[in-house]
Amino acid sequence: MRLRNIGPDLSFGLGETFLRAVTRNDRRDAQSVKRGYQKETRMLIRSLTLTTLLALAGPLLAADGDSPLDIDKGRARPLIVITSSTIDPVWLGLKKSLDDPANKEGLAQRNIRVYSVLNMSGQLDGKDMGQQDTMALIRSLKLGAGALPKVILVGKDGEKKLESSGDESKTVDLKKIFETVDAMPMAEKEAAAAAAATPPPAAAEPAAAKGTKATKPAKPAKPTKPPEMPDD
Repeated sequence: MRLRNIGPDLSFGLGETFLRAVTRNDRRDAQSVKRGYQKETRMLIRSLTLTTLLALAGPLLAADGDSPLDIDKGRARPLIVITSSTIDPVWLGLKKSLDDPANKEGLAQRNIRVYSVLNMSGQLDGKDMGQQDTMALIRSLKLGAGALPKVILVGKDGEKKLESSGDESKTVDLKKIFETVDAMPMAEKEAAAAAAATPPPAAAEPAAAKGTKATKPAKPAKPTKPPEMPDD
């Protein structure tokens, strides 16, 4: 004789509840994946847009010879950091080092000026640059369509001494930049020569002034006429 189950069958209800829970979790996971994909897509589009602008817009908006780097030539060493975001790890790591008082002294001793172009917004030593100056800076570097971020060190002679792109930029720190500067004897000699060349004009001017005074005493041969003039 077979026993019959006279109680309610709850298996169907439990199964339905379980399926609903699984469906909700799957939906939640799918939404999370979708949001992550959309975020990565936006970052990729932003990076590609910035790279395209670096390669194409620079020549259209900036003319030859109007770069801010022209002012630094022979006087300072520009350090340029270019990223597609203000929260790029490369920039955040360098900025933390740049804010250290000991490193600030090192920057001053090596005549390093820091240019940053973050998401097409340019700054020089923390002060905003105009859009035209920013594009002129980008064009003068002749970056092309390389990967971001970029870290570039330019010498006093206007030539690039260090340049990195993409993942390579993650290995560039302030210590490496200081070592690169300290290993540039030719640049130091040129800077010393330029500094030595500036005083002679100042010394030549006093010499000329003394020469003019020397010519005036040479005219005492005719002093008789000047005294006669007041006597009259």
